Amino acid sequence: MTTVVCNKCGKRRNGFSYNVTCECGGIFSIHPEFKFRSEHIWENFPYLKRVNSLGECETPLISFDKMSMKLEYFSPTYSYKDRGSRTLISWLSQNLDKGSVIKEDSSGNAGASIAAYGNAAGFETHIFVPEHAVREKLAQIEAYGARIHKIPGSREDVARAAQEYEGYFASHVLNPEFRDGMRMISYELFKEIGRTRIPTIYVPLSAGTLFLGIVSGFEHLYSSGEIESVPRFVVVQPEYVSPICSAINNVKRAETDFKDSIADALVSRKPALAGMIIQKIKEHGSLCVSVSEDQIINARKKLALMGILVEYSSATVFAAYEKLGHSEEALLIMTGNGLKNL
Repeated sequence: MTTVVCNKCGKRRNGFSYNVTCECGGIFSIHPEFKFRSEHIWENFPYLKRVNSLGECETPLISFDKMSMKLEYFSPTYSYKDRGSRTLISWLSQNLDKGSVIKEDSSGNAGASIAAYGNAAGFETHIFVPEHAVREKLAQIEAYGARIHKIPGSREDVARAAQEYEGYFASHVLNPEFRDGMRMISYELFKEIGRTRIPTIYVPLSAGTLFLGIVSGFEHLYSSGEIESVPRFVVVQPEYVSPICSAINNVKRAETDFKDSIADALVSRKPALAGMIIQKIKEHGSLCVSVSEDQIINARKKLALMGILVEYSSATVFAAYEKLGHSEEALLIMTGNGLKNL
């Protein structure tokens, strides 16, 4: 079985609720309380009666000397967010009627993913986006049949507008089922790497759902005796929007010091999951590295010449790998297709 527990007061969530957070204001997390099941991988998500699939595959893992890349953009909507949308929308399909209104706030990739899976499941989907969201991502969201709401102001203003609208708040940040879908990446890596010691994993960081979900998956594998230890992580943020790196590295920066980055998917200036993220970074001896705009742009160009076309937000991990000097075996999570912001 799995338990759903508030990270603030420790209260368990029992069943489905329209309140996506605990009554104390805390955020719920899902904890698998059974040994890892390798034969039938979806048995590791026992709260799902069926999985709403759009044809997902096991994403490729390719190697370049000491560096490997997990190409998460080999997904139905071309980003890793489909891992979470598949799990969250499958859960909502068990608890909401077809035609129900669901809403999400997103700078682009999560919105496209929730729109695709939500509309395919028969929901009326509304996506709230920043006023200056990337044109290609807005076109993708509209193509999936969602209604777009452009909101002026900060990323937090967009989230607030979504929360105040009617319907179920299918937030990729607050709903634990979305984060929990990222456990599948850990299981695939364990299978693909084929050994019990996992190299250092580089992950781009904004809201933190990818990082926290992958950590949860490896913690599950470790507690099941499948791996020697939870791997070390390097989480990466653009210097222009780096609240977690500033906190971890004791750099004093106010929220007003941050500005828009070319890495448009990494824009959370005040992430709701910050406490959980910082705790896991420290717990597993991980690093938080920030990279400049020039480093991001140059990294994307170099990757393209290697045949890997990713969006700028994905290129941050390669920029960080280069910044740290290529000194260790590393695995980079490439999160979004480059066609999303040409």
